[in-house]
Amino acid sequence: MTSAPSSPQSPSPHHPLDEALQLQSAAADAASAAVRSAGQYQGTTHPGYWNMVGPFGGITAATLLQAILQHPQRLGDPLSLTVNYAGALAEGPFTVQAVPVRTNRSTQHWTLSILQPDADGAPVVTTTATAVTAVRRETWSVGDVPMPEVPPPAEHKAIVAPPGAVEWLNRYEMRPIAGFIPRTWDGSGDHSLTQLWMRDAPPRPLDFVALAALADVFFPRVWLRRARQVPAGTVSITVYFHATAEQLQATGTGFLLGQARGQEFRNGFFDQTVQLWNEAGTMLATSHQIVYYKE
Repeated sequence: MTSAPSSPQSPSPHHPLDEALQLQSAAADAASAAVRSAGQYQGTTHPGYWNMVGPFGGITAATLLQAILQHPQRLGDPLSLTVNYAGALAEGPFTVQAVPVRTNRSTQHWTLSILQPDADGAPVVTTTATAVTAVRRETWSVGDVPMPEVPPPAEHKAIVAPPGAVEWLNRYEMRPIAGFIPRTWDGSGDHSLTQLWMRDAPPRPLDFVALAALADVFFPRVWLRRARQVPAGTVSITVYFHATAEQLQATGTGFLLGQARGQEFRNGFFDQTVQLWNEAGTMLATSHQIVYYKE
């Protein structure tokens, strides 16, 4: 049983996000259908989403989800995605492997990996992931975490990435409300809560891959909690998709309200919880990640 709903809106092939998410089947001709069904795809890193030592983690998560969305055996829409960053992707080509390991009546379970050749040409795993897609059915539904009451996006200024900042910051329009990057790194931080309006730059109709990337736009919570810019990097992130394709379509190119908070900072690791709502107040996704930091 398969179901592969179309994306909510047709994004422009010239948008940086769509350029970065281009994946080609490892087998392009009809005689190689067995290889295509195995879910092996070829991609390459995009300079527009470069971070300090590799791609922005959100674009890596979106790339893995893209492989699922292109898979001919997909059932339903994304429900959850967990990405484990084993090592940084190097600049250049990579291979994505997406395997539906079990398909039930309403849910489908996936394992994924990204591989790149090492110095000797042998494939090395840089990233692993698991995911669940599902067919959603009409049931009783309620939201227990309402969107905070904040001024609309137009009342907040968009930040401008300073010269020399990592490139991926230019791919997003971010309008901070509270708890943005400290102005001074003096160790005086006393909380880890950030709220901001966000969307792709230039604006792009929201879909599942864009939502996956947006769940990871927040700077490390330890920077805010301590007001100290220590080295930090995501080890593992899970994104839970609450939105239907229709809700994403209704959101269009509008802003999302993002809220992030750390819960525990201990022995070199901290966690971060995130909520994302659209301007209508509908919660579209939540996420949780564990982050390494270094003294």
